[in-house]
Amino acid sequence: MPDPRKIIIDTDPGQDDAVAILVALASPELDVLGITAVAGNVPLELTQLNARKICELAGRPDTKVFAGAAQPINRKLVTAEHVHGRTGLDGPTLPPPQMLVQSKHAVDFIVETIMASDPGEITICALGPLTNIALALQKEPQIAKRITEIVLMGGGFFEGGNVTPAAEFNIYVDPQAAAIVFNSGIKLTVMPLDVTHKALTTRTRVEAFRATGNRAGEVTAELLDFFERYDETKYGTDGGPLHDPNVIVWLLEPNIYAGRQINVEIETSSELTMGMTVADWWRVSDRPANCFFVRDLDDERFFQILTERIKRL
Repeated sequence: MPDPRKIIIDTDPGQDDAVAILVALASPELDVLGITAVAGNVPLELTQLNARKICELAGRPDTKVFAGAAQPINRKLVTAEHVHGRTGLDGPTLPPPQMLVQSKHAVDFIVETIMASDPGEITICALGPLTNIALALQKEPQIAKRITEIVLMGGGFFEGGNVTPAAEFNIYVDPQAAAIVFNSGIKLTVMPLDVTHKALTTRTRVEAFRATGNRAGEVTAELLDFFERYDETKYGTDGGPLHDPNVIVWLLEPNIYAGRQINVEIETSSELTMGMTVADWWRVSDRPANCFFVRDLDDERFFQILTERIKRL
């Protein structure tokens, strides 16, 4: 087996973030160097707390968790308690974590870790607003050419937005940060709503997590029982989209996805379309491609991978 891929997970947990973290920590192909928390689904105080709860649930209290940006670069923070509940992880009852948050700021951890590693050694998995990553790029522009790839969940084009008609939540919370990342020249793989809306947590799939027979599987089912209720009402579907785990599964089995290299620009000035990911899928502009934009997946295989990994914990 090749050496595990070194990753930093930047996240704002969030039930779907929690599932992504569990899968990453259950996968020997991945070496999680650290988890950096950002304000997003809920404020930073809760996202860093939730990240530690999930590490302990996975039996990995050795994982280092760092608190990062509490606010977007130059906007007021927008949160999503109406989706994720007051704690961000509503559903199960998880004990207060025993592990401590690291004293170093998340942005410093990102910069120092990448600069101390060989070029092309570290992949960033971005599950929330891109504030921490943008601030790291501003602090030390040299990291851009040293990062292997950023795989991020964010945006949407054919599906429109999920927080405004035009914008997906992660990008909308900090469009300025997203613009910095998309214009950084770093290799980007984007998991937009266009693909995540095809990964639905049906009743059968949720029960498969419950049937794993371990605590992590039971908690995953409880998280999704809570999380999907909002989207089921909104979209009228059996289950809701499971967004963030697509970032981790892409690293494990990219062949279950399909997309293409295109240009994506981020709207940062219009109140009507603020945070929109303007995806040139049909290549009608002369703007150069800056990301691999994923549009399809094998959803059955996706959920098989999630269940199989979580069963290991």
